[in-house]
Amino acid sequence: MDDIKSVIENKTILVTGGTGSFGNAVVDNLLPLNPKKIIIFSRDEKKQFDMSNKYNNEKLKFITGDVRDRDEISHAMYGVDFVFHAAALKQVPNCEFFPWEAIKTNTLGAHNVIDAAIKNSVKRAVFLSTDKAVYPINAMGMTKALMERIMIAISREKRGETVLCGTRYGNVMYTRGSVIPFFIDLMKLNEPLRITDKKMTRFIMPLSQSVDLVLYALSNGQAGDIYVRKAPAAAMGDLAQAMAELFNYDKGIKEVGIRPGEKMHETLISSEEIIRTVDCGNYYKIMPEAPNMDYREYYLGDKHSKNKLLSEGYTSANTKRLSVAEIKELLLSLNEIKEELKNFRK
Repeated sequence: MDDIKSVIENKTILVTGGTGSFGNAVVDNLLPLNPKKIIIFSRDEKKQFDMSNKYNNEKLKFITGDVRDRDEISHAMYGVDFVFHAAALKQVPNCEFFPWEAIKTNTLGAHNVIDAAIKNSVKRAVFLSTDKAVYPINAMGMTKALMERIMIAISREKRGETVLCGTRYGNVMYTRGSVIPFFIDLMKLNEPLRITDKKMTRFIMPLSQSVDLVLYALSNGQAGDIYVRKAPAAAMGDLAQAMAELFNYDKGIKEVGIRPGEKMHETLISSEEIIRTVDCGNYYKIMPEAPNMDYREYYLGDKHSKNKLLSEGYTSANTKRLSVAEIKELLLSLNEIKEELKNFRK
């Protein structure tokens, strides 16, 4: 954190989509590091009002706007040192039904953010992506994959001084619209816990680790790099069972089938990317492809991650799989779960 503080201190940071779960978590982490200003850019004025009241901090500035509007995001970017681009349409079924909306926000909106960052001489911008961007089969993943390609392509052009890099996540626990708060809502309604398929697996990590990842990328990322945090996975049946056991819930678990655009397993690093992936301890760094890249260095040298994933990629099927007991332990580390347990047992 001392290294991060030296980067953040007296700097102005803009967070697009900053009223979401990530925005609140990153503000919690950034405020103690003495930034000059944190600008929250989002469409939701009610959430901005609530967030302003929650923090009541003069270092926070709120701008209502949409990344789809080039003028709005360029105006918001004036005087900014660093950008975290989190604004996105994230719900897979919704993006399947309205793919043109996902294109406008996730792809064209990201291009607007990149363009505004370069024109305003932002030092560094980190773009938040998803495992669904790897071998994408749904509109949400496809639009995020295009966001990554745009970020890498513009990085190659070396326009201006802005360093563009990215991060990829699996499922971040207890974020808005995710499965754990959905389970809690079902329990409050005395309904069975509904899951798509018990054998479906997903990478999972607490929100604190997702913030660690973007701060690591901010401090270390080079042009076109994408960072992935090493994370375990859970089967959806085991996650539902862990929730039922924690809450002593006896209404059962019901399989409803895979929804449009869903996979049985997700991938954070493709088998094609593994050969240019570097193991950085808690993280993997995926370096961008470059003309005349000598792939022999990656196949035969010391640059790749040197593990059994070389031919398979890094997937929720071949990473560490958490047991029901381990999932319960991880769930109990979340403050939201602790609060829900208190209320649930009253």
